[in-house]
Amino acid sequence: MSDPATLESIAQSLARIAASLETRTTPADRDIGLGAADAYHWDAGEGQLIAVPRVNRVPVDLLRGVDDLRDTLLQNTLQFARGHGANNALLWGARGMGKSSLVKAVHAHVNGLGTPELKRLVLIEIAREDIETLPRLMRAIARQEQLRFIVFCDDLSFDKDESSYKSLKTILDGGLEGRPDNVVFYATSNRRHLMPRDMIDNERATAISPGEAVDEKISLSDRFGLWLGFHNCDQDTFLAMIRGYCDHYGIAISDAELRARAIEWSATRGSRSGRVAIQFVRNLAGELGQAV
Repeated sequence: MSDPATLESIAQSLARIAASLETRTTPADRDIGLGAADAYHWDAGEGQLIAVPRVNRVPVDLLRGVDDLRDTLLQNTLQFARGHGANNALLWGARGMGKSSLVKAVHAHVNGLGTPELKRLVLIEIAREDIETLPRLMRAIARQEQLRFIVFCDDLSFDKDESSYKSLKTILDGGLEGRPDNVVFYATSNRRHLMPRDMIDNERATAISPGEAVDEKISLSDRFGLWLGFHNCDQDTFLAMIRGYCDHYGIAISDAELRARAIEWSATRGSRSGRVAIQFVRNLAGELGQAV
């Protein structure tokens, strides 16, 4: 029979081996924190999903001036929730015109329909600086076949010396694993092309055959199947946004006063957008002692 000191030494060695095996376990083999919530933030450092109990969003009907874009993204998301073919989507263009708001609103709208043929949609936000961990996240959620996942990255773009875009390319196009059937990737960006021109030039220069290299105008964004462009709105659309918000929140104000004050507000901001519109409505509600 071994003495107590030897048994203690063996126990410590086994504990170290178990700890080592634990650190080598892949996210797909670990509990990543997926629960009953419909929205999560991906904590890349911990390899965990952090539930978001209350998502900052507005009803899809309140998004004005983007009707065609709304309908296109909604149709794509409905197809995905039904288990049919659907594309990854890039929403690019003018600041404050509702790109990220549309993603969140469409997610909530589809989940709210509650029809039997639609699978539950889970929205997972991944930070731009964590894009390198995207393949790891995809592997972790691929086995959750009863769910459908929208992985969402807000304000996505890449600077000159970054290489993390290669992880995204692997998921969007050309990798051995590719995108799991139960996942779509939605991203927003102020840039039409996610990679600056000097990065595109470098991609072309390092190609095996220059004749097969990408054209200088083609970039990572072209790997998204759905490409939705947002543009600055005109004054009538801006005023319609504000009137819609006021009606929704029960803010009583005449059309004449609303028009005059909204135009003055947009002039002081130097722009007209959905973001400027809701900022005006919040200010107006505060003056009237109301919450929005």
